[in-house]
Amino acid sequence: MILAAGRGERMRPLTDAVPKPLLKAGGAALIEYQLRNLARAGFVDIVINHAYLGAMIENALGTGECYGVNIQYSPEQVVLETAGGIANALPLLTSQSSNQPFLVVNADIYCEMDYVSLLPVMRAMQSEKVQLAHLVLVDNPSHHAAGDFALQQDQILLTGSNRLTFSGIGIYQPQLFSAIKPGMAVKLAPVLRQAIAIGKVSGEYFSGKWIDVGTSERLEALDKQLKSQTGIK
Repeated sequence: MILAAGRGERMRPLTDAVPKPLLKAGGAALIEYQLRNLARAGFVDIVINHAYLGAMIENALGTGECYGVNIQYSPEQVVLETAGGIANALPLLTSQSSNQPFLVVNADIYCEMDYVSLLPVMRAMQSEKVQLAHLVLVDNPSHHAAGDFALQQDQILLTGSNRLTFSGIGIYQPQLFSAIKPGMAVKLAPVLRQAIAIGKVSGEYFSGKWIDVGTSERLEALDKQLKSQTGIK
C-alpha cells in the first residue's frame, strides 16, 4: 500500500492545485519512484489511498500498467490519518483466505532502499505470527533530530539511546488494525506505540539515501540532486 491521502499543507502553494504525491523531482512524480521501486522488488498488487485531489492521482497513474503493477484505489471522503487509512483499505489488502502481512510506504518520501530485502521479513511474519509490525528506521534528519524510536538488535523500543527516525516504510499484520472501524480517523503512532510496549514490533536500520520530502525546499533540493545524477536540465 502507498499512503497518498495527505493534504501537504507545508508544501503550499505547490499543493493548492496538485496533490503532494504528484509533485515532481528529477522529472518524475514522487509516487512514481515508489511504484517503480515496488515493481522492481516484485510487489505487483498495490493499493493507493487518496483524499485531497484524489481524482488527479487516479488519472495520472491509472491501473498501473505502465509501471508493471496493478493498482486499486481506496478513496477517502475525509482524511482518515495513517492507521485509519490502512484500516479502511484492509478489504483490498487482505481476504479471508489470505490474511497476510503487507508492506506500506509513504508516497511523499524518496528512498533508495531495495524492497527485495524486506521479502524474508514478510515471509517470517507470515509463518511465525509473532510480530505485529516491522519498521524501517533511518538516521535522524536535521528537522527531526530527536528521532522516533530506539532500535536494539532487531527490536523496536520506546526508549533508549539509539534513537532513530521511522522512515514511513513498514510491514504490518492485519490484526494490528483490528480495533479500528472503517471510516475512523486514527493516527498510526499511538497504534505502533501500543504494539511496541508489548514487544510486538521488530525493526531494521537503513543507512542509504532517504528524504522526507515535506517542504518545498526539500523538494527543490531533491530535484537538483536527481537532475545532477541523470543529467536532466
